[in-house]
Amino acid sequence: MTTYNAPEDLYYTQDHEWLRVEETPDGLIGYVGITDYAQSQLGDIVYVDVSSVDEEVKQFEPFGTIEAVKTVADLFMPASGKILEFNEILREQPQLINEDPYGKGWIIRISISNPEELNQLLSARDYLNLISSE
Repeated sequence: MTTYNAPEDLYYTQDHEWLRVEETPDGLIGYVGITDYAQSQLGDIVYVDVSSVDEEVKQFEPFGTIEAVKTVADLFMPASGKILEFNEILREQPQLINEDPYGKGWIIRISISNPEELNQLLSARDYLNLISSE
């Protein structure tokens, strides 16, 4: 059985995105990516498309797509907010999502507009339980 990495300090969605939250003087900032499990299921990532930078996106709505050799999948927003930045290095090196999904392979940086929504996300343990049943 394959063991997947799900760091304890992150929030997770049932659609396999993760959210790292940082408190800043300007409010809550989040980094969003896909989980270790998701990248392993997709296979080799070849392209990421995020056309929603500077836009407000609601929780669980699509904010872009990720393309692997065999498929294209939507990326879903873990919490409502404004997309501040796309990780530009992914334009040249999309495989960083496969190599380091929780580090250099982050996809977007957001300003979280409704911190209450974090309560609707999964803990690492709950996320691992979810994927163990798939």
